[in-house]
Amino acid sequence: MPWPTQPDTEIFDMIDREVDRQNTGLQLIASENFTSPAVMDAVGSVLTNKYSEGYPTKRYYGGNQVVDQIEDLARQRVCELFGAEAANVQPHSGANANLGVYLALLEAGDTVLGLSLDHGGHLTHGSPVNISGRFYDFVSYGLTPSDERLDLDQLRDLARTHRPKMIVAGATAYPRIIDPAPIREICDEVGALFLFDAAHIAGLIAGSAHPNPVPYADVVTFTTHKTLRGPRGGCIVSRAEHAAAIDKAIFPGLQGGPLEHVVAGKAVAFREAATAEFGDYARQIVANAVALAGALGERGFRLVSGGTENHLMLIDLRTFDADLTGKDAQNALDDAGITLNKNTVPDDPRSPFVTSGLRIGTPAVTTQGMGETEMVTIAELITRVLRDVGDTAEIAAVRSEVAELCAGFPVYGNDAGRPTTP
Repeated sequence: MPWPTQPDTEIFDMIDREVDRQNTGLQLIASENFTSPAVMDAVGSVLTNKYSEGYPTKRYYGGNQVVDQIEDLARQRVCELFGAEAANVQPHSGANANLGVYLALLEAGDTVLGLSLDHGGHLTHGSPVNISGRFYDFVSYGLTPSDERLDLDQLRDLARTHRPKMIVAGATAYPRIIDPAPIREICDEVGALFLFDAAHIAGLIAGSAHPNPVPYADVVTFTTHKTLRGPRGGCIVSRAEHAAAIDKAIFPGLQGGPLEHVVAGKAVAFREAATAEFGDYARQIVANAVALAGALGERGFRLVSGGTENHLMLIDLRTFDADLTGKDAQNALDDAGITLNKNTVPDDPRSPFVTSGLRIGTPAVTTQGMGETEMVTIAELITRVLRDVGDTAEIAAVRSEVAELCAGFPVYGNDAGRPTTP
């Protein structure tokens, strides 16, 4: 039976518009990046046709000889990249990676410490609206009121009081380095397992721009599509003693058949991240973030914690304009071709749907080849829009300047995303 010969112009016209949006706008969402053509080729390959429930040499279907080799290579590459003893490359997302670890190493109702969502943590670190907060007894720790850094004294006190089965480190909106060594000490003191969620900073770790938590943590989870610049997905690396339980938790405990075309894309990304050039890239992400944060601070924006040491910054808009919400700022910047996201700031009086802050990241613009000079330009463009979010003429002018800036740093050709056959 032949495939349809009539092209799906409706969906591919939409993809063309998305290619144009990515090529002509500034992508400053901290959890996004531009992945390489090689990764996209792997994800768009015939591997999408293969069902492969189980693990290499232990599948529930036949015909997995090649798939087994691909998944084994992905596991080998990621273990070498991070210096880990074992890996599971099947999680469909970072959230699934975290939930798989909980399922493997905890019992329902066990006590866990995690960073509070409104202080930069993740939904899967115990939010009551997430399965993690519903199935486990999460106790939240936070940031110090004085300098908005991780409050290790509070974490230690909570650990001594609650004697958790596990402590979770990691964040989605925290602009500082997270040192795994003191958290390991707290875990050892109370006999807790140590899970480090490196979703955002995996690429910085691979590129030696952030301390590697693998020697300290029992388990490290991360996503492959943020600073690591791979396909959308998750991964778990762990000590060998936990590998069997984690594998069983991911499949059959949590997921069905793995997405082996995405696993192949992960393998490509792990190889790319092992190069010296990727290390240069990771360090440039941080340099760009520092430059952008500094330029925004000079223009009247308050930086949560006073700055950044990684790929993102968190802006408190209230010192710039007490009435300007994160929601309104995000929408106005979107109209100007500057894509970022509203975000709560510590102890934010506004709801998570409105917020008083913005989260801004530099991974994607760094992939484009932009440097510190362009970060100063970007800071000025953001400032011009946010001085008056109702000034449509200024927003249109900035939109034109953004497109001109991006034209000097092209990412993909205009045919990206188009099928190679009718």
